[in-house]
Amino acid sequence: MNRVGIVVVFISSIAAVCCWMACGQHEQNSSTPIAADTIPSRTVRKDISVTGSFSPQTKLHLDSSSLPLFFSKYPLFKPLQKDIQEFYSTRKYAYAWYDTHGMIEQADNLYNHILHISEEGLPDKNLYKDQLDNIFGESSPERNPENELMLTAQYFDYVKKVWGGLSEKQTRSMNWFLPRKELDLNFLMDSLLRDTSSSLIKKGYSFRQYALLKSFLKKYRDIETKNKWKAIRSDRKAYKLGDSSVTLQAIRERLILLGDMNSDPRNSVFDEELEQGVKNYQHRFGVKEDGVIGPQFLNEINQPLDKYIRQIIVNMERCRWIPVRLEGDYLIVNIPAFVLSAYDNDSLVFNMKVVVGKSLHKTVIFNGDLKYIVFSPYWNVPASIMKKEIIPALQKDPNYLKKNNMEWNGKSIRQKPGPNNALGLVKFLFPNNHDIYLHDSPAKNLFNEDIRAFSHGCIRVAEPKKLAAYLLRKDPQWTDARIVKAMNSGKEQYVTLKDPVPVFIAYLTSWVDKTGKLNLRKDIYQRDNRLEDMLMKN
Repeated sequence: MNRVGIVVVFISSIAAVCCWMACGQHEQNSSTPIAADTIPSRTVRKDISVTGSFSPQTKLHLDSSSLPLFFSKYPLFKPLQKDIQEFYSTRKYAYAWYDTHGMIEQADNLYNHILHISEEGLPDKNLYKDQLDNIFGESSPERNPENELMLTAQYFDYVKKVWGGLSEKQTRSMNWFLPRKELDLNFLMDSLLRDTSSSLIKKGYSFRQYALLKSFLKKYRDIETKNKWKAIRSDRKAYKLGDSSVTLQAIRERLILLGDMNSDPRNSVFDEELEQGVKNYQHRFGVKEDGVIGPQFLNEINQPLDKYIRQIIVNMERCRWIPVRLEGDYLIVNIPAFVLSAYDNDSLVFNMKVVVGKSLHKTVIFNGDLKYIVFSPYWNVPASIMKKEIIPALQKDPNYLKKNNMEWNGKSIRQKPGPNNALGLVKFLFPNNHDIYLHDSPAKNLFNEDIRAFSHGCIRVAEPKKLAAYLLRKDPQWTDARIVKAMNSGKEQYVTLKDPVPVFIAYLTSWVDKTGKLNLRKDIYQRDNRLEDMLMKN
């Protein structure tokens, strides 16, 4: 069997990519920086498996016939049968959790992790828990085939839940088409057998973002347990600098608790320090940083803490799915953040605002390789838009095509290159089955909005010239002047990149930025609740 170690991604924010439609009429501008340390680091193929060691003894063996008997008695473990069979076959059926002195220490470590699986953002449930409890309820756990296989099955089940997450079939049902991480459980077990560490489970097969979110899950649950999250009652609709109120004291205490400011919690005056704390909070939520304490701010800061706990949990689950480490140049778009981030040798070059698909035309979550830049592009009107919008408009006004700089192209319609073209002055293509690409837009005003979901699925970029310059920066022939000329030539021109640039589009509504702050965004496609339901059902 070819054993390949699991490669872990380190992404943080990923936004949306643009689709077939000219994401034209609106656009907006809210900067949501995507931290460099929340993005995948350089690919290094190395064994990062969980450290630990199983019993190296070779005297005590199972009878191979005990495996089918075990799965017949505990049928919920049958999906693991093939992996467990291979594991014991490799060991020549030697006991893994017992030696001649009894149960090894690593078994207790495993049991402890299973008992605290909720710390991983997963339901506090596991298969056949009573039987597992019975094993550890004994002062000297008996060595027998059933106990041995129960521990191995529980271990494999834990690994799949914590490091694998929901099945690929389930994630695809939520339109997540990024390639999934594959868990080679037998490789994992073999790695553990070769490891001399006494710790069975140390960090996990997940990118760093998972561990960062896990730390905030613990922090927020601690706040909830200590009953520090109480409703803040306001005595007016809004507050301005210089105002004094017990409500402002409560807001200050809340911002200190969340790490948005450090000050005297008993201060009840709206001073510049509190104003900065409000701006810090607004920045983490991706809204206009105006420092204003008004109805919107008061409503947001009064949301139940459990809402944010659940949001952290569902994004920890998404982190379990991410499959690759990146190196070199790449682009990352995070749909809920409305931001594209460009990287050069794993260093963040810039963040750029984007407009993504509206809820009726959701931008798909997937990855591809950007291969072509098209300057002064035609917009080939999709058949659905031609049928529903263009033809009816033509029937009402025979001059509609001329007025909109359009023309017939065989049996289809296209819009000619120009400043009012729905795709703007340039588009960026990475061939894919979803007909999605990045492009410019004549409607710049939408980039000023906080929520930038206006397109038909495409991703509109706020600074197309900057993106083109980034992609062509290694070709000395493509100066800034030449790029500007090509964008405004009115003549369509395709440029093939010498080295395709990976583009990753995903959906994360919470992440930890490079400053260590928890960022939270609105669930614009209503995906979080559905994912939470699937986690609970699983």
